[in-house]
Amino acid sequence: MAIRDDFEVVAGQVRSAVQRFALGLLVIAAFAIMLVGKADTVLVEHVRVVALDLAAPMLEAIARPVGVANRAIADLQEFASLREENARLREENARLLAWQTAARRLENENEGLRGLARFREGPEASFITARLVGDSVSAYVRGALLNVGRRAGVAHGQAVVTGEGLAGRIAEVGENSARVLFVTDVNSRLPVLIERTRERAIVVGDNSPQLRLTLLQSVAGVQRGDRIITSGHGGSFPVGIPVGEVVETGEGSVRVRPFADFSRLEFVRVVDYGVPGLVSNPGSAPPTTPPGVSSTGQRVR
Repeated sequence: MAIRDDFEVVAGQVRSAVQRFALGLLVIAAFAIMLVGKADTVLVEHVRVVALDLAAPMLEAIARPVGVANRAIADLQEFASLREENARLREENARLLAWQTAARRLENENEGLRGLARFREGPEASFITARLVGDSVSAYVRGALLNVGRRAGVAHGQAVVTGEGLAGRIAEVGENSARVLFVTDVNSRLPVLIERTRERAIVVGDNSPQLRLTLLQSVAGVQRGDRIITSGHGGSFPVGIPVGEVVETGEGSVRVRPFADFSRLEFVRVVDYGVPGLVSNPGSAPPTTPPGVSSTGQRVR
């Protein structure tokens, strides 16, 4: 028992001495390792490689369950997102089926009405793709110069459209070029319809980025978001060409944002719908009356 007690006393003294000088011993050990590394780099490299070889299996054994846990968590998250996406797709599919049913019903109804009215389609539209080669946008003019003209089949009054909607109409035609007058120009007047209410109106340009809707029977019936389309009246364009969207409704004032983005126009389509233009060709002579006959058709003595 005495020997055991003496051993415990000595061990306690050694432990306390090591704890007291632990920091210094660690600094000395680190300094010694640095000296050895500087003196014999091959030995240090060999020791490092051996340590890595010994630690690699342990690190791999530890990493495997961690990787499995991470994959399991990722699979659970993906499963939850798949369930949400599946529910969303089911709702979207149900809405699309409802739209499909309504579209088929309207198609059948439309075919029946066409048969009753003996409806005939108008002439098929033809178009020419043109590039904007000149910009006529200024404080007083909203238009552009195109690289196609009379030789390519362009005629006065034809519609100029983009992928979004109506951009304007052909105002002047040369042999190899033409000038388009944008719908935002102050000289532009276009008969249109409010697609939702089928109310007729005139869309007017005022050299600003937006259009103005005039000659409305009831401004209160116009709402923000209403689509504006061509009405086909006045011998200009056929019905249904998209023009713009109502963005502002005030006291006696309705503003429309054109669908065409004039700040990014590069290519347009010049479309011939087979109807005469809204504005007659300035180069054409006015009709004359025979001699001795007045403009009302009565003979003058």
